[in-house]
Amino acid sequence: MPSCLGLYIEDNLIKYAKVSKDNGITKIESYGIKFFEKMDEAIKQIIAETFSYKIPISMNSTNEIYEYFSFINLLNKKDLNKVIQTEFEGRCEEKGQNSTAFETRYALINDLENREKIRVLHLAANKAEITRKKTMLENNKLTCIAPLPMAIANLLNDSDKENVMIINIEEKTTITTILNQTIYEIQTLEAGTKQILDKIQEKENSYAKAYEICKNTTIYTSDAQDLQVEENPYLVDIMPTLYSIVEQITNIINNTLQKIDKVYITGTATVINNIDIYFEQYLPVQCEILKPPFAKESIGGINIKDYIEVNSAVALALQGLGEGIKTMNFIKPSLTDRLPDWMKIELGSKSDKKEGKHKDTEKKKKIINNDFKSPITKVEKNLLRSFGGTFGLFIIYVLFSIVISSQMNKKSEEISIAETNMEQKISSINSDISKVSKKTSDYTTAIENIQKLNEERAENLRIKNAIPTLLTQIMNVVPIKAQITSIQNTETKHIVINAQSENYEQLGYFIAKIKADTILTNVVSSSGQKQDGIVKVTIEGDLP
Repeated sequence: MPSCLGLYIEDNLIKYAKVSKDNGITKIESYGIKFFEKMDEAIKQIIAETFSYKIPISMNSTNEIYEYFSFINLLNKKDLNKVIQTEFEGRCEEKGQNSTAFETRYALINDLENREKIRVLHLAANKAEITRKKTMLENNKLTCIAPLPMAIANLLNDSDKENVMIINIEEKTTITTILNQTIYEIQTLEAGTKQILDKIQEKENSYAKAYEICKNTTIYTSDAQDLQVEENPYLVDIMPTLYSIVEQITNIINNTLQKIDKVYITGTATVINNIDIYFEQYLPVQCEILKPPFAKESIGGINIKDYIEVNSAVALALQGLGEGIKTMNFIKPSLTDRLPDWMKIELGSKSDKKEGKHKDTEKKKKIINNDFKSPITKVEKNLLRSFGGTFGLFIIYVLFSIVISSQMNKKSEEISIAETNMEQKISSINSDISKVSKKTSDYTTAIENIQKLNEERAENLRIKNAIPTLLTQIMNVVPIKAQITSIQNTETKHIVINAQSENYEQLGYFIAKIKADTILTNVVSSSGQKQDGIVKVTIEGDLP
């Protein structure tokens, strides 16, 4: 029963999953998350706990670079390899990088924009980083180092024919776009769970505790009446990052070549409750949490959310078991794995075939000799040879002439038909050109209108989410003895706050916190007016 240990490694944590296959059934034998200070010691503990001393290990590559090339689809494999390498070297030269410092892989995709071209999804990883990982596991069976954004597609159901996006919110966020059941594009966002965990860790001084806080947090939606800030004081650390991710993904979906039918969410961020509902509220497509298709067969009383937490490790383990795009492995196969099949053919069979042919030739010679009962003179032999040669040449000439004549007649007819068709097509093309010229201005106007609508929609979405965030921040900094009497959004980004207190100091502190924490920009305030023992001020500013 083949097994593989998948390791997804970040700066502070390791997700691991030991996956096995038996008679077509995939099972997760063990899994977990480990926070660490020394990576090598943590990996050794995981290998010991999962009894993975001799089984293959698959881990993620880091900081790989994704680029896209486009070439004519008539190139053969040898020429294609050369032009891809040349293009990559040119890109490295433009960036001031050394191309020999990278290990490269690529996948070929049908170009949806131009059917006559082939699209190349090219990725490069630092050789020094790959060598470091191989050295760290030199006493174990490290067989696969793969890019997670490519491997994560292993968790999709093979029967799913929809165009989908997989949003993997780990340390960074990666978007894997799958069109026509093919990985078409990989995009990386800097925003991710690292920003969230770092902010909470600064308060709690523990990444493990920060992770548990995220796991026990339920995010609100814009329809919620009670933001529950007092019960969830860490929402202010979580929501800005999630909003940034949603905003960028919205732009990506709007600019995708084909319609996206569904968005799957995976990664560390899925431990936050209601994250799929939050994403679906803002994205124009259905959103759901990515679940391994085989998880139901291996639950056994365990909450499926526990499996989802280690999706990245499971995907890498499946890559190590031979699923996904096999060329996306930065560890080269051994020499024995690369031996061609013809080297395994037994040489003895060739000599047997030759011996059989020799016997058949001898039999034919005997038959021919027995057909001539009387001896032939030398002159007769020469005459027969001359006649046979001349007759043979004549027959060949006649046949050749007939074939050439037939082909010429056929080609003449084809040329005549082609000329007629060409004239018709030229006429049709001229008609189409006039129609296209007529509609060009209409299309240009339509495109401009669509762009304006997208910009307006993005701005509305940003402002819509900014108001709940503003309320959360204000509730965290308003002094106990100060009161907010009103908050108005007078213009697109302009906010007017009316506050009152018995003391000038309380209001002064409140205004200073708004400025220092950049809750609002361009902050101005009226001079405090005291009436009946109450000081009232008006604070104005713009949303950042």
